[in-house]
Amino acid sequence: MKYNQLGNSDLRVGEIGFGCMSLGEDHAQNANVLHRALDGGINLFDTADLYGKGHNEISVGRAFKGMRQKVVLATKVGNQWRQDGSGWDWNPNKAYILQAAEESLQRLQTDYLDLYQLHGGTLDDPTDETIEAFEQLRQQGKIRHYGLSSIRPNVIREYVQRSNIAGVMMQYSLLDRRPEESCLALLSQHRIGVLARGSLAKGLLVNKPAAPYLDYSEAEVRQATTAVRALTDNERNAAGVALRFTLSHPAVTSAVVGIRTPGQLAEVLLAGDAPPLTPEEVRRLTESVRINAYAEHR
Repeated sequence: MKYNQLGNSDLRVGEIGFGCMSLGEDHAQNANVLHRALDGGINLFDTADLYGKGHNEISVGRAFKGMRQKVVLATKVGNQWRQDGSGWDWNPNKAYILQAAEESLQRLQTDYLDLYQLHGGTLDDPTDETIEAFEQLRQQGKIRHYGLSSIRPNVIREYVQRSNIAGVMMQYSLLDRRPEESCLALLSQHRIGVLARGSLAKGLLVNKPAAPYLDYSEAEVRQATTAVRALTDNERNAAGVALRFTLSHPAVTSAVVGIRTPGQLAEVLLAGDAPPLTPEEVRRLTESVRINAYAEHR
């Protein structure tokens, strides 16, 4: 596993990160796959207080109790569950973020978070107040760094200009190249790391039958998957090609993949060991399907 520095922070994370959202409800089974991931070289584990109403954080915290120094823990804040459990509301206010951070620390059984991310964001947010909350948590030593989890270029630009974010988590794959238009270059210029999710396009680039995805037709998705499979060999499976495409962009620090079972983990680790794509192979992939662009929040 290759390790990269996340932006201008002091965090070094593996090229492949573990997206914990896919974990089930059984703590023992979750611990088993999380420990196997750590043994396989993965050190970044990304969760959120929203997942399972906090159950996901509890499971991750139990799994890594006593081995905190070995892992980079990232979680998210901003989506507040209603008391009746019927859903959640967006809350980027300072008081809520400070309260939610304490609750996440308790569930994760840790004194600090390596990366605390705003789980969304809009231009109507009290952005200065939100940033104040993250800065206060950092000064208190409760978080080492903070970031943003968003696909909205207009929100990302605001945080680049006004905050000290270390990373941005966003969707990026061969079937979602929207970040290439402006976000990736902007983040690279300001030394802010990118944690890419959705590299496998919900499995469409790996093993699922072709189907419409974002603004791509079924036929266009099939073109992309055909190009991916054409590059598979003894060293790279389809997941390896798809992940290596995401990681081929210099702005991307880590590809965070949702993992639930030991079988999925084994496939992801194999993909992570695949050799990088050559410039010619990247060109063949990019030419297999048209590039898309954000229609909103530009």
